[in-house]
Amino acid sequence: MATHPFHPWSGRRVRVCRSVRRGGGLVFVCTAGDGMTVTLLQAWTDRGPAPGENRLAADGLGALSALVNALMSRCGERGGGGPP
Repeated sequence: MATHPFHPWSGRRVRVCRSVRRGGGLVFVCTAGDGMTVTLLQAWTDRGPAPGENRLAADGLGALSALVNALMSRCGERGGGGPP
């Protein structure tokens, strides 16, 4: 199934005709049964990583921001002359 949210075939079940290694990744040449074919990155299908996998969630970004702020503050306290 095509899963990329902006792909015109998103949500459609497709048949994988063949897979090809391209640019260090895997792509699928697919058909949806209407005679049209399309090449989809593996990551744009349900055979790719689960949604959200390898992505930062909002709480992770908040924690990262707090860490960066704490480190910046420590640099300032020590007179390290960190970034402005």
